[in-house]
Formats: sequence, structure tokens, C-alpha cells
Amino acid sequence: RRPRLMSSLNSMQDHDDKSSDNIYLQQQHQYRHRREFSPEFQLEFEQLLHWRRDVRHFQKNTPVDETVLQRALSTAFNSAPSVGLSQPWRIVRVESDEAREAALRNFEEENAEALRGYNDKNNDEENDRGRKYARLKLSGMKEAPVQLAIFCDESTTKGAGLGAQTMPEMRRYSVVSAITSFWLTARSVGIGVGWVSILDAKRLSEDLGVEEDWVLVGYLCVGYPEEEDDTPELERCGWEMRMAIDDLVITSL
Repeated sequence: RRPRLMSSLNSMQDHDDKSSDNIYLQQQHQYRHRREFSPEFQLEFEQLLHWRRDVRHFQKNTPVDETVLQRALSTAFNSAPSVGLSQPWRIVRVESDEAREAALRNFEEENAEALRGYNDKNNDEENDRGRKYARLKLSGMKEAPVQLAIFCDESTTKGAGLGAQTMPEMRRYSVVSAITSFWLTARSVGIGVGWVSILDAKRLSEDLGVEEDWVLVGYLCVGYPEEEDDTPELERCGWEMRMAIDDLVITSL
């Protein structure tokens, strides 16, 4: 609060002081919810985005501190945007040997099927793609100390359908947004996250025994990475390259 003027001023000055105080308080009220971030923080945030990786190689014998994990989950999912404030995400911690083995079998079978899809092509380019695919490590499920299955509750009544009646897929997009927030939050404390998508989602839901209206959005492997790199692994392995933003922004007619 701005300090008041000294009481020795005359009544006119006192009146001006009170008016000035009222303006000051009004300005404080107007901007009390505004939060500005320093240029240093902005640069750090750019670096955080740049150094986020889809991690496949984890330190198998290094556990994730439960307090750190819970804080990352709470920070990310409690702050994430969601259509109609519906918070449709449901987070299942996959911890039992039985559940993890079922998820791993699911991945291995679907991964083998995907590889056959590349190898069945009758041209050299696709066959080369198949050889590259076979060399990729696409899951950290054998090593990651923490594994989370993230679902979208399609039947949630929270939010009363706001924004989802015309576009019900917005609930799933909300879950994706929350996962991305968690990904960055985890990375900020040195924890890696790998998103496994080569799965039979319906089968995994049945194996985990979740509600019928829950739809799998992502299976996350979480732990400390074996190494850090500012270049995506798929780029380093020659699978694909990033496009420039100028090639992806389209001006409407």
C-alpha cells in the first residue's frame, strides 16, 4: 500500500490524499489478478518446451519420489483447462505385476502387427521404413518405475455439457491438454514421460477393469531418463523431421 501523506498537511491536501488513495486502491483491485512473468522466466519456459522429450529409456532402478510425483500430478491436472470445467480425466496408476504384464503384452502384440504392416509393402521405400521401425524403441514399459493410464470419462455430468454438446470430442482434447501440462511439469523437475500409443485401447480398458464409459487417451511411462537430448529421438533415428512453423500456418481466404 502506498504510504499516506503526513498529517501536518492542510485539509485540502488531506482531501487530495484521500482521492489519490481511492484511485490507488481502485488500480490495485483492477490488477490484483494480473500475473506478469520476467524475461528470464520466459526464456526458461522456452527452454522447457524445447527440452521436453518423449522418453523411452528410463533408469530402471531409480524410483520417483512420491511427493514429487504427487505434486506434479496435482499442479498439472488441477490447473489444466477443460471444456465446461468438466475435468474429465481419470488417472489409473498401473502398479500390480499382473496389470503391467497385460499392458506390456498388449503393446508387444500391437507393435508386431504394426511392423508387419510396414514389411508387407512391395516397394523399397516402405521396406526401408520397416527396417527403421524395427530398430526403434517405442516403449519404456519394461523399465519405467511409474506407469499411468489416463482415461476420459465420456459420461461425466460435471460441467453440465457446456461446450461438449456440439463437440463431445472436446472432453478428450481436455485430457490431452492435461497430459501435456503434466509432461512439462514433470520435465521441469527432471522427470521424463513417454506416451505409449501402440495399444489396443479397448483391450487395455478391459484388462484394467475401468468403467465402460472411460476411453483411453494415453498410457504414460514415467521415470528418470537415462539421457537427455534437445533433439527428438525420431529425428535422431532418421524416422521423420520437424516442419518449420511457416509451412504449417495457413492464411484463410
